[in-house]
Amino acid sequence: MSDSKNRRLTPAKRQNDLDVLSSIADLKVYTPANALYTLALLNTSKDAMDKAQKAELKASNDLDAARDLATAAEYAFHEKIHGGKNQVSAQFGDDSNEYQSLGLKKKSEYAKPKSKGKAKPDESAK
Repeated sequence: MSDSKNRRLTPAKRQNDLDVLSSIADLKVYTPANALYTLALLNTSKDAMDKAQKAELKASNDLDAARDLATAAEYAFHEKIHGGKNQVSAQFGDDSNEYQSLGLKKKSEYAKPKSKGKAKPDESAK
């Protein structure tokens, strides 16, 4: 038995269980002392597992599709917002209060480039 029923069984354990079910089904006279383990109930349990695994796969595929749609919608929205910023810049200028209200820095707030000055002539050349 598994220590924790919150963790999935390994594929090897699941395959081993299927092999054991197949072997039990091949027995000519299988009459368990405990009626909970008849071949019919074992098969019913396997069918329930198969159904749950199929439902999980479908849910996983649906989640992947929903995630793809959400990602596409996020990028479409992001591109629209970027275009909106460009329109504010075009309409009001990139040094306007409206441009700054979008959380952007005004052009005039950037530091002006400083000149490095003229290089001193090399005195060793004399």
